[in-house]
Amino acid sequence: MVQTRNERNVAIIGFGYIGSVIGAVLAQSGYSVVGIDRDKDLIRKVNAGQSPFNEPGLEDLIRSNVQAGRLRTTDDISTVRGCSVILITVGTPLSDSGEPDMEQIVLVAQALAPHLSDDQLIILKSTVPPWTTEQLLKPVFEKTAKVLLAFCPERIAEGNAIKELTHIPVIVGGVDEKSASAAAEFWEAALGVKTIIVHSARTAEMVKLADNLWIDLNIALANEIAQLSDKLEIDVLEVIHAANTLPKVNYNVNILLPSVGVGGYCLTKDPWFVHYFGKSHELDLQIPRVSRAVNDRMPYYAASLIKDALLNGDVPSRKHSVAVLGIAFKNNTGDCRFTPTKHVIAALNEHGFDLRICDPLVSEKDAQTVTSMPLIQDMEEALKGADAVVFLTGHRIFHEFPLVRLAQLLRPGALVFDGRMFFPREKINEIKALGLKYKGVGR
Repeated sequence: MVQTRNERNVAIIGFGYIGSVIGAVLAQSGYSVVGIDRDKDLIRKVNAGQSPFNEPGLEDLIRSNVQAGRLRTTDDISTVRGCSVILITVGTPLSDSGEPDMEQIVLVAQALAPHLSDDQLIILKSTVPPWTTEQLLKPVFEKTAKVLLAFCPERIAEGNAIKELTHIPVIVGGVDEKSASAAAEFWEAALGVKTIIVHSARTAEMVKLADNLWIDLNIALANEIAQLSDKLEIDVLEVIHAANTLPKVNYNVNILLPSVGVGGYCLTKDPWFVHYFGKSHELDLQIPRVSRAVNDRMPYYAASLIKDALLNGDVPSRKHSVAVLGIAFKNNTGDCRFTPTKHVIAALNEHGFDLRICDPLVSEKDAQTVTSMPLIQDMEEALKGADAVVFLTGHRIFHEFPLVRLAQLLRPGALVFDGRMFFPREKINEIKALGLKYKGVGR
């Protein structure tokens, strides 16, 4: 039986973190959404109304829309035949040689092509090198059908993804004007957001890379200012907050915050996409290499700060215990992909500390990608009698833990290391008043 397309039917190929957030929000807006993925466990969870990812509000949206019949998942790519809009959100990792690995994009294009028909709107959202939409996807699809094809970079951040999806402007670049207009109309109707149409799909592809290169470079700037602040014995946050009051053209200076490093799927690879594409056009771009080098060093720098603050140059007479709180790469999420905490933990282990690992938001399975040490589920158990507590993430649950109770559990005079908590001055004073030592990155 021939399937007919419904203007409210959307297929999302690749129902990982980005795909599941978009799918749940679209379903909540009244669209009929089918997520297509190869992960059997993910399919089972979503169809049971469960979120495969720890994102605030996501499970509620998935559960309610699965129950309402507006959201389902499958591994059958032929289901795109009944959809007017097809979103592609599969991963594009770095290859072992440091080049963009386009295998998943190619496989999706080849599998998708036989099921396409005229006037379907296909939107690529995976981060890719410029020209991918026009030179890789378009030739494959046009052999089968006259589809509308556009690239729209994903710009949401974990921990606040649902809100950002319906507030941040969507960048639209089509392979032609008709495709760009169709994509813009879809997002405006579906999400109620402003759309910005750029000249071409490759322009939109470059926008995504420019955004992430700016973020990585800005964090690298903050990290180097932090290292200098450590030497000068000044507070880097005071420097940054004051520096950011300077108006420049239409905006203020906007230096981001330092930490134990940069992690996640995008920022750790997208600068290398830019570097690779520069090389392919005979350009030796310096910024991607510099920002990556600075940020990749930070976990080891943080570990050295912890060692120096805890031991103060002494040879320890016993093995010091360190409670590590938080191993996800980002605050208030359980995502451990490419987390810099992995390298902090490894370095602390090499320094000979007895480590206790605790992150209430991370699953046992994901924790195994960071360290072979078991997770301690009870935060108080991890803290009890420790010589130091090392905050590698700034989860809300950690901020809510009373400092008085922290001091009661730790050894007298224990170290509190602030890797991502960004304690304000009054909290630092309270930590010291409780008889504990404080050290942060650049603080």
